[in-house]
Amino acid sequence: MEKFNISVPGTGELFNFQVVNNGADKCEYEVYAGDQLVAVYEPDEDEYIHICRNPGGLDEEVIVGIAGRIEAHYL
Repeated sequence: MEKFNISVPGTGELFNFQVVNNGADKCEYEVYAGDQLVAVYEPDEDEYIHICRNPGGLDEEVIVGIAGRIEAHYL
């Protein structure tokens, strides 16, 4: 399991998240704000990251920013 922290700008503020990669067969990236799960991403066949769950109700700008940070960390 790998964990790393990211910061994403959105709606006039900076959001801080922790990303957890569980290393499962189907690679998923869980995103937490504190102890709360706010989003889950997974790579497609071309290794681009896409949102698959948004339990935190994050807006589109933040969702795209998180995906970009995850891709930057792994590519």
